[in-house]
Amino acid sequence: MSAKSSIKLLVPGDQQGALFRWVAALTGSKNALKGVGFFLGGALLTLLGFTAAVAWMAGVLVIVWLLSLWLLKRDLGKAKNKPKFRDIFSKSRAINLLSAARLFLFGARDVWFVVALPVFLAESLGWDFWWIGGFMAAWVIGYGIVQSAAPWFTGRRSGKLPDGKAAFIWATVLAAIPAVMALLLLNGQDPQTVVVAGLALFGVLFAINSSMHSYLIVSYAGEDGVSLDVGFYYMANAMGRLIGTILSGWVFQVAGLAACLWISAAFVGIAAVISIALPRHRQAAIGVDTSEA
Repeated sequence: MSAKSSIKLLVPGDQQGALFRWVAALTGSKNALKGVGFFLGGALLTLLGFTAAVAWMAGVLVIVWLLSLWLLKRDLGKAKNKPKFRDIFSKSRAINLLSAARLFLFGARDVWFVVALPVFLAESLGWDFWWIGGFMAAWVIGYGIVQSAAPWFTGRRSGKLPDGKAAFIWATVLAAIPAVMALLLLNGQDPQTVVVAGLALFGVLFAINSSMHSYLIVSYAGEDGVSLDVGFYYMANAMGRLIGTILSGWVFQVAGLAACLWISAAFVGIAAVISIALPRHRQAAIGVDTSEA
């Protein structure tokens, strides 16, 4: 959150293309490294054991903390006036809409990816834990790489920047993937082929959607207290992940993976509908004043 807030202040407001590229690069590299972390964690557990692995990670985090205190500016993204609790909720209609869309977008991913998918791979397809962990780690790395390249997919080279219309179109396309996967599973198609191929395609489209959202929130956020706007947006993101995770475990136990996929498609569809009301090119390009009602 803090890193994305910093980009808002470091990139001039009239260079929205550069802003999109930097946000995409930051978001993608973060998630790619997260996938590398899966492999690194497995290696530490194998080589050092649980207690030593946790101690090693704690030591590295202390080093990162000390470097942050030394190298980072203390006033990045800091508001001029101390905000009250009610100010946590954004006054910008665009940010509120984007946050709502983000909630459903990430709920749509986690409703089948977090609990249902690994359990399905283990119980129904007979994959061992090494295969499951490696597969999901590789997916996260690929997801991050696609996020970094999102400006290329969304027409940045032709001078186009994402706006509400682009968010609606890409979300609509994404919604079709879990719906088709659910239909194929219910029609008796090979589940391993459906899940592996479907997850790969879902990952590419989801990464593009997520990267566009990350750009839009930084673009919409006001320069005074940008962390407040970005923080509200990521609060919605976390709420979506919480809802998706809870539903993933419960719905999978009650109705299976296909039901989780149907909910995923519905959630992305809701995100697409919300995106219709987001600002279009002119407003998105110059940013939205967060003081508007």
